[in-house]
Amino acid sequence: MDTFFISHGAPTLVIDDGIPARKFLQSWKSSIMQEPPKAILMVSGHWDTDQPTVNVVHGANDTIYDFYGFPSKMYQLKYPAPGAPDLAKKVKELLNKSGFGPIKEEKTRGLDHGAWVPLMLMYPEANIPVCQLSVQSEKGAEHHYNMGKALAPLRDEGVLIIGSGNATHNLRSIRPDGGPIAKWASDFDTWLKEACINGRYDDLNNYEAKAPNARMSHPWPDHLFPLHVALGAAGQRAKGELIHHSWTNRTISYASYRFTSPN
Repeated sequence: MDTFFISHGAPTLVIDDGIPARKFLQSWKSSIMQEPPKAILMVSGHWDTDQPTVNVVHGANDTIYDFYGFPSKMYQLKYPAPGAPDLAKKVKELLNKSGFGPIKEEKTRGLDHGAWVPLMLMYPEANIPVCQLSVQSEKGAEHHYNMGKALAPLRDEGVLIIGSGNATHNLRSIRPDGGPIAKWASDFDTWLKEACINGRYDDLNNYEAKAPNARMSHPWPDHLFPLHVALGAAGQRAKGELIHHSWTNRTISYASYRFTSPN
């Protein structure tokens, strides 16, 4: 099973046909993954904790509206995908075994919009069990890469591992659509693409020192670290492939990647 990093952008991605990435995600089952996974592990930049935490949900996941000031119909959408308590148990075991413990559990938390918004477009039937894993923005890129490495065995069990964040994510610098892409965003986005495609994983794990405009592109790293989890979970010498690329607000890159293991 390949692993993926999805740039999910604004919550309105789920309803706004003017966002180019919407059509990409709607075509997921026809153009990216024809065979459905047994379960999905989502690592979202919108769940940031001190220690790795999984949601252990029996029954349907709740839909979390962790955003404000959007159209009222956004708050009426539901994505009641089944929880994946067995997957959550395996995630805990693998991370504890690799020294990331103690892994915490959340038994009442559903799916934040970094998880349910892309999944609603990718798997609208909401019939695939979903477990969510948090990021730890204070612990660095290599921590998340190694966390992904620990989770790699899940791929052999038919689990789809998705990191959901953004290739660039500086909401204080967004601009109206219609003009040129900001150079700082374009430069970082290009560097990220070349590093992923060419397997420069050491550079990716040290992106703050290696990448141009790293701090401008990610003032907070929570939306980039899901990429590192997906990268680590793909296995050594995994090949990165850019599977979608578009922009909104002249600064927000929706670059999304597939990571394929050579084994």
